[in-house]
Amino acid sequence: MGKKIAIVGAGAVGSKVGGHMLANGEDVTFIDGWPDHVEKINKDGLYMTGNTPEEEMTVQGRALHLTDVQELAKEDPIDIAFVSMKSYDTEWATQLIKPYLAPDGFIVSLQNCMNEEFIAAIVGWGKVMGTIAAKISVQMPGPGHVHRNGPIMGNSHTVFRVGEPHGRITPRAEEVAQLCGYCDSYLVTTNLWGERWTKLVMNSSSNPMAAASGLSSTAISEDADLRKVKIHLAAEAIEVGRAAGFNLEKLHGIDCGQWTKALDGDKAAYAEIEEDYIEMGKKGNPDGRPSMGQDMQKGRRTEIDFMNGLVCMKAREFGLKTPVNDGIVEAVKMVEKDPSKATPDLVKGLLP
Repeated sequence: MGKKIAIVGAGAVGSKVGGHMLANGEDVTFIDGWPDHVEKINKDGLYMTGNTPEEEMTVQGRALHLTDVQELAKEDPIDIAFVSMKSYDTEWATQLIKPYLAPDGFIVSLQNCMNEEFIAAIVGWGKVMGTIAAKISVQMPGPGHVHRNGPIMGNSHTVFRVGEPHGRITPRAEEVAQLCGYCDSYLVTTNLWGERWTKLVMNSSSNPMAAASGLSSTAISEDADLRKVKIHLAAEAIEVGRAAGFNLEKLHGIDCGQWTKALDGDKAAYAEIEEDYIEMGKKGNPDGRPSMGQDMQKGRRTEIDFMNGLVCMKAREFGLKTPVNDGIVEAVKMVEKDPSKATPDLVKGLLP
């Protein structure tokens, strides 16, 4: 497309999306704080794998250490910067790339949670866009290597949803969507905030489950009590999202109202959700974990405050109670300090 692109945060999602841009001839510069990863990309390229032979490829690219970002001052400015960092790193990452943006350049939040407001406080709302990546399921087995655990979704599920904060369809939103589309299916949405909260419902009912239980997504899906905790987490987040006025999208093709019905005793709704959880657990890598589960394995800080913590905070604003989300926040924080406490029973104990 002829644009200069920066990926600020070449973790699993940033590397996967940026890698496919490189494979399609785009001008991409990775910026990351993992020295070995940066060196590996510069020396040998970025190695990408998945569940099929067709996904295996190595793309040659350029990566900068955080201390070398100042080199961008000698070059043409950045047209599009994708911030793909953990939520708690959003603000400093935005400050890092801000001086190198073109006059009409902008920043795309390619992250979990809801970070557009943090970015806008630094660069202004006119330079902010959001992109939700749902069911991309990627991890970093090592430096210079990104692996996709789940299947390529294609027409079965739209992975990337790109939107402007003001909700209008714009040429730049369409351009960003096409860039993400090198990796998998995409659309431009007029409902960024509803899409964001819908993804938050998905994340808040899966990420902390893996972190606090120590189990893979597949193992969680096979346990009836753990599935019940997931349903409670999602139902609470859905109630808060609706109170906030968000237009929630379907979850895995199921109307969000089904979660509320399930907890109100609707056996058909409960069975529909359970069947979906079980079927999703059968897809992809049986040992695959969402990002928070991966964080625990690697001894990193999680995004629990920006995920379930946000659900709990918003609930208090509307006078709502979220006991299971409150409990999972405490459980994850406890496990962050002592990983040996991660057990399925810790999570099952949250059931009312």
